[in-house]
Amino acid sequence: MSSSFSLILRDNRIRIPAVTLVALAFTYASTVPYQSIIGINELDLSNGAYSALVFFSAIVNVTTSLTLGIWSDRLKERRPLVLALSVAGMLGFGSIAIIHSPAIFIFSTLLLVPMSGSTYSLLFASLRARTNQMERGEGAAVTATVRALFSGSWALAPGLIGLYLVNSPSMTPAYGIAALASCTCFFLYFFFAPGNGTAGPAPDAVGFLASLKRIFMPRVLIRVFIMSLLFALQRLNGMLLPLIITRAAGGSVADVGFIAGLTALLEMPFMMMWGMAQRRFRTAHVLAFGALIYCAYLLLLGFASSPWHIYALLLVNACGAAAILGVPITYLQDLIADRPGLGTSLLSLNTFIGTGIAAGLFAFGTRITNYSGTAFVGAGAGLAAIGALLYLESERRQARQPA
Repeated sequence: MSSSFSLILRDNRIRIPAVTLVALAFTYASTVPYQSIIGINELDLSNGAYSALVFFSAIVNVTTSLTLGIWSDRLKERRPLVLALSVAGMLGFGSIAIIHSPAIFIFSTLLLVPMSGSTYSLLFASLRARTNQMERGEGAAVTATVRALFSGSWALAPGLIGLYLVNSPSMTPAYGIAALASCTCFFLYFFFAPGNGTAGPAPDAVGFLASLKRIFMPRVLIRVFIMSLLFALQRLNGMLLPLIITRAAGGSVADVGFIAGLTALLEMPFMMMWGMAQRRFRTAHVLAFGALIYCAYLLLLGFASSPWHIYALLLVNACGAAAILGVPITYLQDLIADRPGLGTSLLSLNTFIGTGIAAGLFAFGTRITNYSGTAFVGAGAGLAAIGALLYLESERRQARQPA
């Protein structure tokens, strides 16, 4: 762990993207908890209109991430793209904070804000370009440590912003904080990241469609789907946990916020632990073990009937969630290792598909059973994904062995 931190601190090509990711986390954490409140309660959007807005903004995000990921692999450095996306964030978040208008909210949320969100994959692509020059386990540990720092920033921001806005009649000032965070990202890359793009010459130019076809190769696409199914478990828990706490377990809304904050904080050390594990074990095996822990958590969550049951599961929840959120970054990047931008853009595709799967699992589970039963459905889906992952990786290893 200490060696990962020392690498981050002394290597500018790792340090600048890492610090920028910490700042970027504030743009998410400042706005995600309040977006629906502003859109529906303050600006009077209908539930249907808001749902459509969220869906299409997700499409813009994944399209932008894939396009810029492919493009970035053809550039000498990713710095101009990071700067441009930071400007999009400044304009998008800032306009919502200053102009209290449904039209501005829809335009910014649909285009500028999801474009700003693509900065996440570009920054991890920059990290991958550097860690490609390291030993595999060392690079994976660095990536896990940076992801843990991102989670820590995400965990702290909502509480601080909530205290700041506790007496505010509107939640829109949160978007002003996000605009300042985007401004911080811009200045970090503008002043401290000259030459902080790809290490060495840019790869040979490859056409856009040729690059895009690599994502749709069966070997890649099926593994992206499995990663999406595992990611969907965490999203499904985000839907179920507040409902189980306040209904089956008889807890309060305060318990919901407290458990969410504690889980996010506890994820940090566990992400570093999983990163260290990747130094000794294969990434797929580390992920499978962590996902198995999360399936056990979902099973136990289905039996919860009191708030203390949920609190007792905090460590299990955080340990499994840290694996599902952190380890797939390296796994997905490894699928197209020679193209850091393209490989990292799979993260946004993973999030998009995983969110859709989570919605489907929630709809299916609540149709045939209650919220607690839906947690069992999620655990079953997770076990199936783990089995498929281990089978595919075992098959790939056998294919690599000489006859």
